[in-house]
Amino acid sequence: MADIYVRGGWIITMDSKRRIIKDGAIAIEDGEIRAVGKAEELDKDYRYHSDVVINNNPHDIVMPGLINTHVHLAQGLLRACADYLPLIPWLKDRVWPLQGNYKPGEALASAKLVTLEMIKTGTTTFLETGLVGRYGPDKIIEFLHSSGIRAAVARHVMDMTGYALEENILHEGLIELGDKSYKDTIRLYHKYHGWDNRIWIWFGPRTPGAVSIELYRKMAEKAKELKTGITMHLAEVKADVEYTMTKFGKKPVEFAHWVGLTGPNVVLVHVVWATDEEIKLLAETKTTVSHNPCSNMKLASGAARISDMLKAGVNVALGTDGGPSNNDYDLLREMKHAALLQPLRTLDAKAIRVEQVLEMATINGARALMIDHMVGSIEPGKRADIIVVDFNKPHLKPFNNPLSHLVYSATGYDVKHSIIDGKLVMFNGKVLTLDEEEILKEADKAAYSLYERAGLCREPETIWPIE
Repeated sequence: MADIYVRGGWIITMDSKRRIIKDGAIAIEDGEIRAVGKAEELDKDYRYHSDVVINNNPHDIVMPGLINTHVHLAQGLLRACADYLPLIPWLKDRVWPLQGNYKPGEALASAKLVTLEMIKTGTTTFLETGLVGRYGPDKIIEFLHSSGIRAAVARHVMDMTGYALEENILHEGLIELGDKSYKDTIRLYHKYHGWDNRIWIWFGPRTPGAVSIELYRKMAEKAKELKTGITMHLAEVKADVEYTMTKFGKKPVEFAHWVGLTGPNVVLVHVVWATDEEIKLLAETKTTVSHNPCSNMKLASGAARISDMLKAGVNVALGTDGGPSNNDYDLLREMKHAALLQPLRTLDAKAIRVEQVLEMATINGARALMIDHMVGSIEPGKRADIIVVDFNKPHLKPFNNPLSHLVYSATGYDVKHSIIDGKLVMFNGKVLTLDEEEILKEADKAAYSLYERAGLCREPETIWPIE
């Protein structure tokens, strides 16, 4: 593996002191960060002795790769197919029928499209919330490894077909037996978990209403035994609260804790409708919440109490969710919405700071995936997952507060270089590990085939005439 020396620009380290180094440099050897400091101090040892030297502009920002803690790879082809709907009709009438009609090649095309978008917009690690058998998970996982990205891939597990209090609404094409989906997760774990320290296999139980108490507990115990993670949507909408209260007399987080789904190996997604007591329980159990503000706003699900969670000590990370609920996978853009939603929710302009949002997108995400010893910050001994953001843009001038600009002004397409595990994966905006043009062609072809088969999303949904 070629040694890389990144020099120049401002380094936002996200280390324990949260140092920001002006005119900084980073030396990478064998995929590991060996030195971080001022360029003038490191140049003598590395500038002329490295295989690859990346010279940044003085105002470029060098930071840890972004970590997206909630991704639906199979929803990349579904953008604009489910607008203007709240969650349950959104699932029942659009998203599930489309996903239930996927063929493996189409699901792979979707995964390729999403992965390409994430790499191009600065994500270096992500958590997939739940593949199913009809998608062909093996080929998707093998593609992810070849792309160079890091991924924790959850496999959906279920033994019921409802959502909250609505029974038998899951599309028939997505229904799987509990024993089969559970055993296939174990199979994938033994086949791929830990592959080059870039691929991990997690459990992805469906939302309450689609999984029995016994199966939840079985997964929770097995995840701890295998030392792997488990991720689940929880308390996304009021219907989720109604379900756990009506069926079990427990609030959603209390329910999750009751079945074993809390702890440092658990990522609960959304958690919009949480009480003070539930937030305290999340903090005490070191359970991560994946905040997905764009999805929550678009589906009218509500605004999660993120500023309260952070004050209580909850590990809050950031996610984009999927194509039909966001409708992009750009985590830099997601940071802006995370920063703006809390002042709107609380009517307090100081409800959340940009520094906290940057932590959510980097070191908190690494902690959520249990890899903060490896990535999430730029410091010696960690693997080199690093992105460079080009600040020579009108919307990022004047150069007076790079942290503010990153959160409020930048988009993922300002990222120009990406290094993952010490390998240069993107340079000057071009992804080196993927055939971008071929992926875009495949995505269009696969999407049109899917729409025809499902009888959905065949024409733009607009109130304007198309002639």
